[in-house]
Formats: sequence, structure tokens, C-alpha cells
Amino acid sequence: MAMKTTVKSDIEIAQAAKMKPIVEIAKNIGLEEEDIELFGKYKAKLSNEALAKIKTNKSGKVILVTSINPTPAGEGKSTVTVGLADAFNRIGKRVMVALREPSLGPTMGIKGGATGGGYSQVLPMEEINLHFTGDLHAITTANNALAALIDNHLQQGNELNIDPRRIVWKRAVDLNDRALRKVVIGLGGPLQGVPREDGFDITVASEIMAVLCLATDLKDLKRRLSRMVVAYNYNKEPVTVGDLGVQGALTLLLKDAVKPNLVQTIEHTPALIHGGPFANIAHGCNSVIATLAAAKLADYVITEAGFGADLGAEKFLHIKSRSAGIRPEAVVIVATIRALKMHGGVAKTELEKENIPALTSGFANLQKHIETIRSFGLPVVVAINKFITDTDVEVETLLQWCQQENVAAALTEVWEKGGEGGIELAEKLLSIIDKEENNFTPLYDLADSLETKVRTIVQKVYGGKDVEFSTKAKKQLLDFEKFGWSNLAVCMAKSQYSLSDDPTKLGRPSDFTVTIREFKPSIGAGFIVALTGEIMTMPGLPKKPAALKMDVDENGHAVGLF
Repeated sequence: MAMKTTVKSDIEIAQAAKMKPIVEIAKNIGLEEEDIELFGKYKAKLSNEALAKIKTNKSGKVILVTSINPTPAGEGKSTVTVGLADAFNRIGKRVMVALREPSLGPTMGIKGGATGGGYSQVLPMEEINLHFTGDLHAITTANNALAALIDNHLQQGNELNIDPRRIVWKRAVDLNDRALRKVVIGLGGPLQGVPREDGFDITVASEIMAVLCLATDLKDLKRRLSRMVVAYNYNKEPVTVGDLGVQGALTLLLKDAVKPNLVQTIEHTPALIHGGPFANIAHGCNSVIATLAAAKLADYVITEAGFGADLGAEKFLHIKSRSAGIRPEAVVIVATIRALKMHGGVAKTELEKENIPALTSGFANLQKHIETIRSFGLPVVVAINKFITDTDVEVETLLQWCQQENVAAALTEVWEKGGEGGIELAEKLLSIIDKEENNFTPLYDLADSLETKVRTIVQKVYGGKDVEFSTKAKKQLLDFEKFGWSNLAVCMAKSQYSLSDDPTKLGRPSDFTVTIREFKPSIGAGFIVALTGEIMTMPGLPKKPAALKMDVDENGHAVGLF
């Protein structure tokens, strides 16, 4: 009788892996020790001098990894992204992976970390998932320094005539803390400040996070920070950071956080991990600085965008690519048999049973995302992220469907096998990049009205019928046109679980209308956020948060971190 094998947890695999000194990883991509700023032996930041030095290098090809709409069954997008980079490395390609930094909110809550899984991880996993190099803390501090400066301005005479009822800048903390969503500050008399309503966002929802991730350098960062709208005056005109005159102080707090972080995968593929905006409430991509630096240091860059192609990929292609001048070569859509069965109506508890009818029904969700990426004029490959419970019949059914749809597909086993499990995917990608035409074109023009941009996304990306705007949103459209903001990109804040704005509508819903309840200007980032449904910018913790399983041993090693 065969003995039952114990599957190692992600953290056990990560802690057993042997890392190379980060100086050695840097040398492999053409950087000397003086080009990096060390954070111990295995983490470093690229210096400003290094970033300037590599600007004249030829740019490598950028490959975007996205997925179907996420489900509680898991898709493993980060895992595939890391494994694909390792596969490129294994077949002799100069490659880097560019990812977002994890937020402590989901790490301590329910979603988990952002370093991949199994034998397809970036290291040092526990440090990246906790405080890393302090970037998110710097963003939190800058966000709250601005909040303090606004309230001090009110206290000291309010020279800018700010209406305390119309201050839109919130405080931030990098945790899920629902008790802070709405608060009252300044109580206790004249010496304690001006009483007003306030609230907290999670740090990754702060506009400063989006600004840092879209800035091209320190100068651009300061320029973007100065444009951020923090309040409106009694004449209902916008008040900016530049009006307050504090953009220099905020940039000073972020001068190190703006530098990309260099780490490595289990297989020693170089990785830049930098910035972490959520894709359901912001644009969901790692920093422009990191992606462009990776492209200057390697022939291929594998990067990802948050959640499904309706959110992260749409924003990568409409916001990040346009802002940074990035032309992606191809897009990988990650799908799992388990998630497709959930989109086909199967409960999470029943996913381990073979169910071809449900799987076939779930193909509709994948089909829509394929159509969306093709509508941008980009080549697409489906990565079937294999789970141990997938049956041969289920896998073959999905592969046959992909063949019928004339879309390349590859069974991907990077969680179990690392880079070796992604070689088929890597080779199919390279073949498609060489053979297929790339006619990348955004679906809307920046000169289009905000209303037209929203409607284009809803109809062409989500497959919806129409858009309804609340009375508040209609008034904002008029105001924003008056303020000169109509030519900015749109960043949709929408449920990640459905193509619609109703998270319960899985699969491929049709004939639905999306309601825009209000707009939020992110002028520093360069987009207008359109809020749909009940999108929270401060999440709450679940009944049993992941933090309950976390600990540290007597040697200082993390325990229970995934």
C-alpha cells in the first residue's frame, strides 16, 4: 500500500529554498553592487543612478498575465506569472518578472499574499508579505501627513476657504479595519481642531499609491502629487495639494519608496516587486518605473494585473500602457477547471467531483475575456493552471474547446513543478508573438467624453447593455467637464467576481445595466474613478482572519503565513 505524501505549505517550500545573495542576482542583469541599495542580503532597491543609467538600453517585450473572473476556488494568477518567468529562464531567455507588493490587509485577512505559491514563488516570501522594504508604510505616512496638513490648514485660519464638509481626502491604514470607515475627528474644543466627519481607506486605495505606480520618476511623482484634489472650497471649486504647497514634503516622504525592489524567485529569476493598488478600486498594476526598468534589463518582462481581464487587464491596457507608452506583446489568461465549474454553477464544496456539464457552462466566462483581449488587437494564450483534483477528461474537454475557439492553450503545472511546469506555455507564447499580428489599440480615445468612456467599457469589456448614472454622477459629469477633467482615462471600481456590477452573477451575464453611483477624481493619477455597486475602499476582516493562524518561532521564523 502506497504511503500518503504530505503536501508542503507555501511557506515551508519558501523557507526550504536556498536564495542567492541579491548582489549576485543584480550582476546577472548587468547591475553592479553600487547600482543597488541593500536591505539585508536578499532584498535591494534600484538606485536613482541605476535607473538613469539603463534608460538608453533597448526595451524588452512585455507580456501581461490576467485571468477569468476570480472565485473562492482560486485561479493562481501570481503563481502562473512567476512560473512563466521561471520557464522563460529555463529555456535560456533573459527575463524578469514584475509584480505588485502585497497589502497587509488581505495578508492578515482572507485573500492571502501576493508572492505566488508552491514551487513558483518570489523570495523572501515572508518578508515580502509582511513589511518588505517599507514602501506601503511610506505611502501610509505620506497619505496621513497630507490629512494632518489639511486639518491644520483649517485650524490656522483656512486661507484657501476650504469647506470642511467637502474634504475628500481620507486617512489611511494598511489593514482591513471596518470600524474606521466613517469617523468624527476634532472633538474636544477649539484646541483639538475643527470637528468634521472623516474616514479611512486601506493604503492601497490611496491615490498616493496610484500616483506612485504611474509616475515615471521623482520629478513626475512631485508633479502628480501636486495635482491631487483634496477638497472643494465654499465656491465648490477644487483645492489641490499644490494649492496647499505641500507636494515637496510628500515627495520627500516617498523618495525611497519610489525606487523598485529587486528580489528573486525560487529558481533565481530576477524579480521587481513594487507598488500595489487594488484592481477593483484602483488600476491594479505594479509600478510603471518597475515595469520599464525590467524591460531595460531583460528581453522579456512577465507582469500581471489584478483580478480578471475585465478589471486589471482593461486598466493595464487603457491606463498604464497609455500613460507609460508600453505596448504589450501578448496576454495570458489564467483559468482553472475549478473556477470554470464555479462559473458553471457548482458550489465550492462540490468542486472535487468531475462535472463536465458545469465546466462547459463555465467556458462562457473565459470566452468573454478572450474576446475582450482580442478586441484590443492583442494575441492571447490560455494558461490552464492545473489542480490535483482536475480529471483527465475535464482537462481534455477544456483543451478541445480552446482548439475549437482557435485560441492557443497550455496545461500549466508551475505550482507543483516550478519553471519546468510552464515550459509549454512559454514556448506557445513565443510562437504566437512571432507569428500573430499585434494591432494593439485602446477601445476608447481620451478625447471621448467620460460618459462615452464608461459606456464603452461596460458594453465592450463587460458585455453589458447600458449604463445608468445616478443624479449625483450626472452632476459630477458636468462639474468635471467644467474643471477640464473630461480628457482623463476612466478607472472602474467594480466587483471582481462578476462581469457585471452584481457579484452574484457569475459566468457570462447578459442584458444587464451597470449603475454609476458617483465619480471620484484621481487627477494626480490621471484618471476618474467610476464607483459601481457597494465597492468598499476599506475592507473588513472575515469571521476567522488568516492572522489567527500566524505566529513566529523562537528563531524568528514566520509560522502559518500561507
